[in-house]
Amino acid sequence: MNELYLSTDIETDGPIPGPHSMLSFGTAAYTADKQLIATFSANLETLPGATAHPETAAWWASQPEAWLASRTNLEKPEAAMRRYVEWIGTLPGKPVFVGYPAGFDFLFVYWYLIRFTGSSPFSFSALDIKSYAMAVLGTDYRATTKRQMPKAWFDRLPHTHVALDDAIEQGALFCNILQANRTRQASATGQPASSSKID
Repeated sequence: MNELYLSTDIETDGPIPGPHSMLSFGTAAYTADKQLIATFSANLETLPGATAHPETAAWWASQPEAWLASRTNLEKPEAAMRRYVEWIGTLPGKPVFVGYPAGFDFLFVYWYLIRFTGSSPFSFSALDIKSYAMAVLGTDYRATTKRQMPKAWFDRLPHTHVALDDAIEQGALFCNILQANRTRQASATGQPASSSKID
Protein backbone atom coordinates (compact mmCIF):
# COMPACT_ATOMS: atom_id res chain seq x y z
CA MET A 1 0.00 0.00 0.00
CA ASN A 2 1.46 3.36 -1.03
CA GLU A 3 2.00 6.00 1.60
CA LEU A 4 -0.03 9.17 1.23
CA TYR A 5 1.36 12.34 2.75
CA LEU A 6 -1.42 14.31 4.42
CA SER A 7 -0.03 17.81 4.65
CA THR A 8 -2.07 19.51 7.35
CA ASP A 9 -2.25 23.09 8.53
CA ILE A 10 -4.33 24.41 11.40
CA GLU A 11 -5.46 27.78 12.69
CA THR A 12 -6.10 28.27 16.40
CA ASP A 13 -6.92 30.95 18.94
CA GLY A 14 -4.17 29.92 21.35
CA PRO A 15 -1.09 27.77 21.90
CA ILE A 16 -2.62 24.55 23.31
CA PRO A 17 -5.89 22.65 22.85
CA GLY A 18 -8.42 22.57 25.67
CA PRO A 19 -7.97 26.04 27.13
CA HIS A 20 -7.98 27.26 23.51
CA SER A 21 -9.62 26.06 20.32
CA MET A 22 -8.67 24.88 16.87
CA LEU A 23 -10.55 27.27 14.61
CA SER A 24 -9.95 25.54 11.30
CA PHE A 25 -7.80 22.93 9.64
CA GLY A 26 -7.04 21.80 6.12
CA THR A 27 -5.38 18.69 4.73
CA ALA A 28 -3.94 18.10 1.28
CA ALA A 29 -3.29 14.45 0.41
CA TYR A 30 -0.22 14.04 -1.80
CA THR A 31 1.43 11.02 -3.36
CA ALA A 32 5.22 10.81 -3.16
CA ASP A 33 5.45 12.11 -6.74
CA LYS A 34 3.47 15.24 -5.78
CA GLN A 35 0.07 14.35 -7.12
CA LEU A 36 -2.55 16.19 -5.09
CA ILE A 37 -5.32 13.60 -4.99
CA ALA A 38 -7.76 15.01 -2.42
CA THR A 39 -8.30 17.82 0.06
CA PHE A 40 -10.29 18.32 3.25
CA SER A 41 -11.09 21.43 5.26
CA ALA A 42 -13.32 22.40 8.13
CA ASN A 43 -14.06 25.45 10.26
CA LEU A 44 -14.89 24.58 13.84
CA GLU A 45 -16.99 26.03 16.60
CA THR A 46 -14.88 26.92 19.60
CA LEU A 47 -14.69 24.56 22.56
CA PRO A 48 -17.11 25.14 25.45
CA GLY A 49 -15.38 27.18 28.14
CA ALA A 50 -12.31 27.87 26.00
CA THR A 51 -11.08 31.41 25.42
CA ALA A 52 -8.73 33.07 22.97
CA HIS A 53 -5.18 33.75 24.12
CA PRO A 54 -4.55 37.52 24.14
CA GLU A 55 -1.42 37.30 21.96
CA THR A 56 -3.14 35.09 19.41
CA ALA A 57 -6.19 37.36 19.38
CA ALA A 58 -3.95 40.34 18.69
CA TRP A 59 -2.34 38.49 15.77
CA TRP A 60 -5.74 37.60 14.32
CA ALA A 61 -6.71 41.28 14.47
CA SER A 62 -3.99 41.88 11.87
CA GLN A 63 -5.36 39.14 9.58
CA PRO A 64 -9.00 40.06 8.93
CA GLU A 65 -9.41 38.09 5.69
CA ALA A 66 -7.94 34.90 7.11
CA TRP A 67 -10.00 35.34 10.28
CA LEU A 68 -13.19 35.67 8.27
CA ALA A 69 -12.27 32.59 6.22
CA SER A 70 -11.91 30.57 9.44
CA ARG A 71 -15.22 31.73 10.91
CA THR A 72 -17.65 30.87 8.10
CA ASN A 73 -19.68 27.64 7.78
CA LEU A 74 -18.80 26.47 11.29
CA GLU A 75 -19.17 22.83 12.34
CA LYS A 76 -19.28 21.24 15.75
CA PRO A 77 -15.87 19.69 16.44
CA GLU A 78 -17.30 16.20 16.93
CA ALA A 79 -19.03 16.30 13.52
CA ALA A 80 -15.98 17.69 11.72
CA MET A 81 -13.55 15.18 13.23
CA ARG A 82 -15.82 12.23 12.44
CA ARG A 83 -16.12 13.51 8.89
CA TYR A 84 -12.32 13.83 8.74
CA VAL A 85 -11.75 10.24 9.87
CA GLU A 86 -14.28 9.00 7.32
CA TRP A 87 -12.55 11.02 4.58
CA ILE A 88 -9.14 9.59 5.48
CA GLY A 89 -10.67 6.13 5.27
CA THR A 90 -11.60 6.72 1.62
CA LEU A 91 -8.05 7.58 0.56
CA PRO A 92 -6.12 4.99 -1.49
CA GLY A 93 -3.08 4.66 0.73
CA LYS A 94 -1.58 4.64 4.20
CA PRO A 95 -1.93 8.13 5.75
CA VAL A 96 1.15 9.92 7.06
CA PHE A 97 0.56 13.21 8.89
CA VAL A 98 2.88 15.95 7.61
CA GLY A 99 3.14 19.34 9.28
CA TYR A 100 5.25 22.50 9.52
CA PRO A 101 5.73 22.47 12.43
CA ALA A 102 4.28 19.04 13.16
CA GLY A 103 4.77 19.58 16.89
CA PHE A 104 2.08 22.26 16.84
CA ASP A 105 -0.33 21.11 14.15
CA PHE A 106 -0.34 17.46 15.20
CA LEU A 107 -0.82 18.43 18.85
CA PHE A 108 -4.18 19.99 18.05
CA VAL A 109 -5.34 17.47 15.44
CA TYR A 110 -4.43 14.49 17.61
CA TRP A 111 -6.11 16.01 20.67
CA TYR A 112 -9.29 16.69 18.70
CA LEU A 113 -9.25 13.23 17.12
CA ILE A 114 -8.92 11.47 20.47
CA ARG A 115 -11.38 13.78 22.23
CA PHE A 116 -14.10 13.56 19.60
CA THR A 117 -13.58 10.21 17.82
CA GLY A 118 -11.58 8.14 20.30
CA SER A 119 -8.76 7.22 17.89
CA SER A 120 -6.25 8.59 15.41
CA PRO A 121 -5.78 7.31 11.84
CA PHE A 122 -2.17 8.51 12.17
CA SER A 123 -1.49 6.50 15.34
CA PHE A 124 0.91 8.58 17.48
CA SER A 125 3.20 9.78 14.69
CA ALA A 126 3.74 12.87 12.60
CA LEU A 127 6.40 13.86 10.07
CA ASP A 128 7.91 17.31 10.52
CA ILE A 129 8.97 19.06 7.31
CA LYS A 130 11.66 21.16 8.97
CA SER A 131 13.24 18.10 10.62
CA TYR A 132 13.27 16.28 7.30
CA ALA A 133 14.83 19.29 5.58
CA MET A 134 17.48 19.40 8.33
CA ALA A 135 18.46 15.82 7.56
CA VAL A 136 18.55 16.41 3.80
CA LEU A 137 20.59 19.62 4.05
CA GLY A 138 22.86 18.45 6.85
CA THR A 139 22.23 21.68 8.77
CA ASP A 140 21.52 22.39 12.42
CA TYR A 141 17.82 22.47 13.27
CA ARG A 142 17.64 26.17 14.12
CA ALA A 143 19.57 27.00 10.94
CA THR A 144 17.06 25.09 8.83
CA THR A 145 14.80 27.98 7.93
CA LYS A 146 12.84 28.48 4.73
CA ARG A 147 15.24 31.27 3.79
CA GLN A 148 18.12 28.79 3.87
CA MET A 149 16.34 26.12 1.81
CA PRO A 150 16.95 25.86 -1.96
CA LYS A 151 14.58 28.03 -3.97
CA ALA A 152 13.85 25.05 -6.22
CA TRP A 153 11.99 23.43 -3.30
CA PHE A 154 9.30 26.12 -3.36
CA ASP A 155 6.42 26.18 -5.81
CA ARG A 156 4.63 29.46 -6.52
CA LEU A 157 1.75 28.80 -4.18
CA PRO A 158 0.09 31.26 -1.78
CA HIS A 159 0.61 31.28 1.99
CA THR A 160 -2.56 33.01 3.17
CA HIS A 161 -3.08 31.71 6.73
CA VAL A 162 -6.18 30.00 5.35
CA ALA A 163 -5.64 26.43 6.49
CA LEU A 164 -6.19 24.59 3.23
CA ASP A 165 -4.12 27.06 1.18
CA ASP A 166 -1.20 26.61 3.54
CA ALA A 167 -1.62 22.82 3.66
CA ILE A 168 -1.38 22.65 -0.13
CA GLU A 169 1.69 24.90 -0.18
CA GLN A 170 3.49 22.99 2.56
CA GLY A 171 2.62 19.63 1.02
CA ALA A 172 4.21 20.68 -2.27
CA LEU A 173 7.31 21.79 -0.36
CA PHE A 174 7.54 18.43 1.38
CA CYS A 175 7.17 16.51 -1.88
CA ASN A 176 9.89 18.62 -3.49
CA ILE A 177 12.26 17.87 -0.59
CA LEU A 178 11.34 14.19 -0.76
CA GLN A 179 12.06 14.04 -4.49
CA ALA A 180 15.33 15.95 -4.13
CA ASN A 181 16.50 13.53 -1.47
CA ARG A 182 15.49 10.44 -3.42
CA THR A 183 17.13 11.77 -6.58
CA ARG A 184 20.33 12.40 -4.63
CA GLN A 185 20.24 8.92 -3.13
CA ALA A 186 19.57 7.35 -6.53
CA SER A 187 22.51 9.24 -8.02
CA ALA A 188 24.77 8.02 -5.23
CA THR A 189 23.72 4.38 -5.60
CA GLY A 190 23.05 4.23 -9.31
CA GLN A 191 19.49 3.10 -8.65
CA PRO A 192 16.35 4.86 -9.96
CA ALA A 193 14.42 6.97 -7.48
CA SER A 194 11.16 5.33 -6.47
CA SER A 195 8.17 5.88 -4.22
CA SER A 196 8.11 4.26 -0.80
CA LYS A 197 5.66 1.40 -0.30
CA ILE A 198 4.37 -0.49 2.69
CA ASP A 199 4.17 -4.25 2.31
